[in-house]
Amino acid sequence: MLASDIKPVAMTLRNGVQESWHHGAVVCLERDGSIAFSVGSPQAIIFPRSSTKPFLATAMVAAGLQLPPNLLALVCASHDGRPEHLQAAREILGSAGLDETALRNTKDLPLDDDAAREVVRGGGVATALQMNCSGKHSGMLATCVACGWATDESYLDRDHELQKLITAMMPEMIGEEVANIVVDGCGAPAHAMTLAGLARGFRNVAMSNIGSPARVVADAMREHPQMVGGPTRDVSLLMAGILGLVAKDGAEGVYAAALPDGRAIALKIADGANRARPPVMRAALSALGIDISGVDERAFASPIFGHGRVVGEVRVLDNLLTV
Repeated sequence: MLASDIKPVAMTLRNGVQESWHHGAVVCLERDGSIAFSVGSPQAIIFPRSSTKPFLATAMVAAGLQLPPNLLALVCASHDGRPEHLQAAREILGSAGLDETALRNTKDLPLDDDAAREVVRGGGVATALQMNCSGKHSGMLATCVACGWATDESYLDRDHELQKLITAMMPEMIGEEVANIVVDGCGAPAHAMTLAGLARGFRNVAMSNIGSPARVVADAMREHPQMVGGPTRDVSLLMAGILGLVAKDGAEGVYAAALPDGRAIALKIADGANRARPPVMRAALSALGIDISGVDERAFASPIFGHGRVVGEVRVLDNLLTV
């Protein structure tokens, strides 16, 4: 993102006193796909990071990946590393005759604090299976087996058949050419696109026709939101609380969501801080007229702590509240 692409969108208050500013960009699409409103530039080039996982999963399904909905939802996940997530990843690999030794993503401890502490207490270490992208990588490997492609470390290369397929399908998903391709935190290729392109991609997934690869992915995420994140994660609570919503968070303050009626949102917090992301998403949903009354409040909370208790909050600025 360029400095000219962003505007202030939120501030952090500690005991009622302003402590920090968060800049970013937000774009919201109307039912017909036009821009309903934006803060900052809709044409800002961003790396959506894990927010593109529904697009990647769509390409995998189109290539021949066949999984039960709960397992396909994990392919779209940045999961918490809880036992149910690790078991699902093992099942994806097992369906292709593989095990976790085939994974070549970065090793890590679980995202979930309780799960991570349990690993450490048991003398465990960081593993590829526990890393939040292991569902995506398990799906990639299973797709490679289904298509007869190499399943060694080369599946991470941008010139591998799987990655070339994903890159070739991306313009169809987002309505524009990919702006760049780099290496993601997990080792797989990461595609750059405009913020508006990310919103269009989610709109296309959410509105996809019955039986299409994108619809198979969307329905899996809708049916199993806890597999996409975890029982207390904002993205899972958001999908559980809004019927038909498809949503995905991404590293460095990215968040995107869309409904089957065509309304869609994409946002990026410029400093990469995730704490501003949930309240900004809430403001964008409300500005689009989307009913959030059924959403667990934890999906939007971003408390500021002092000495173990809540002493402040991240508050959205008026330029989002009044659009």
